[in-house]
Amino acid sequence: MAGHEIPEPADRKQVADPMSGPQAVEETRHSCDPAFRHGVVVGFDGSTSSERALAYAIGMARRSGSGLIIVHVANRLPTTVWAGCEPPVFVDVPDHRTEVLGLELACADYLSEVPWVLVERGGDICHELEEVGREYSADAIVVGSTHGIVGRIFGSVAGRLARRAQRPVVVIP
Repeated sequence: MAGHEIPEPADRKQVADPMSGPQAVEETRHSCDPAFRHGVVVGFDGSTSSERALAYAIGMARRSGSGLIIVHVANRLPTTVWAGCEPPVFVDVPDHRTEVLGLELACADYLSEVPWVLVERGGDICHELEEVGREYSADAIVVGSTHGIVGRIFGSVAGRLARRAQRPVVVIP
């Protein structure tokens, strides 16, 4: 079929724009479900304090008619612990806890009242909770308080998040 051209479909979307810069790539990387925009972000790791925070966040989301974004921050350990290298390089450690938490949450009756999504992240807990809050334009971030000597020595996640967050932070005792 020499000389025959195949026409471009009218509804074809361009995959990459050669004139677009890194900004366009950054915007598409952080897309999230619009049903959860202006929702309530809650940090959850299965501990007693995070369960109390989840219960409060469910009520908050139900009263405001918004979605619930449950965030589990997986473990990331510095490779300096293993390799003895100078720069703080982080390596992801397989964390099956998110899968277990997801199954527990999927079977929970108390979550049937609100739409929810489980988001897994890796890194610093405060940074990741704030980042998810920014991505979803969350109305608030709910976290449980830290009890014990570790929180007193190194500072609690709730305290650090309350000092640096760009949106309201609710700390549940």
